[in-house]
Amino acid sequence: MQATADMTKKECSWSSWKGQAIDLLYWRNVKQSGAVFSSVLLLLFSLTQFSVVSVGAYLALAALSATISFRIYKSVLQAVQKTDEGHPFKGYLEMEIALSQDQISKYADKILLYSNTCMKELRRLFLVQDLVDSLKFAVLMWLLTYVGALFNGLTLLILAVVCMFTLPVVYEKHQAQIDQYVGLIRTQVNSVVVKIQAKIPGAKRKEE
Repeated sequence: MQATADMTKKECSWSSWKGQAIDLLYWRNVKQSGAVFSSVLLLLFSLTQFSVVSVGAYLALAALSATISFRIYKSVLQAVQKTDEGHPFKGYLEMEIALSQDQISKYADKILLYSNTCMKELRRLFLVQDLVDSLKFAVLMWLLTYVGALFNGLTLLILAVVCMFTLPVVYEKHQAQIDQYVGLIRTQVNSVVVKIQAKIPGAKRKEE
C-alpha cells in the first residue's frame, strides 16, 4: 500500500510539473511566461558577451544587493515602528530544500535509463544495424556541420529557447494549416525514402 501511495504521489508530482511547463510554454499566464522567457534570453545573451564565471558573479551580486538592501530596510522600519516582526526571510530560511533519497533515486534512474537508451541507439546507428537509418543519421550529421559553421552553441540555444516559447502558440492557433503542410512534406519524404530503399541492395523496410 505504501509503495502504491508513493508511486501515485510521484505521478501526481510529475503531472503537476508537466502541466506547469505546458502552461508556461503556451503563455497561459502572460506575465509569468514573459518573465521566464525574458530572464532566460537575458542570461543567454549575457553569456555571449561575458564568461560564465562573470555572469554567475554578477547575478550573485545582484541577488545579494537586493536581499541585503531589503534586510536593512526591514530592520530600519522595525526599529522606527518599534515592532518585532523578526527576520524578513524567516519563512524561506525554514523551508525544506534538501532532496530526499527517493527523489535522488528517481532522477538517477531516469538518467540511467536515458543514457542506456542513447548508447544503444548510437551503437545501432554506428554499427549499421539498419542501413537506411544509418544513412539518415549520416545526412543529419552532414547538415549539422553546416549548422555548426553558421552558429555556435549559445546561438543555437537562444534559437531553441525562442522556438520553445513561440512555436507551441503558433501551432495552437494554426494547427489545421500546419498539419496539412506537415502531412504533404511527410508524404514527399516517405516517397524519397522508398525510392532510396529500392535502389540500395538489402535495404528493406522494417515492417517487411
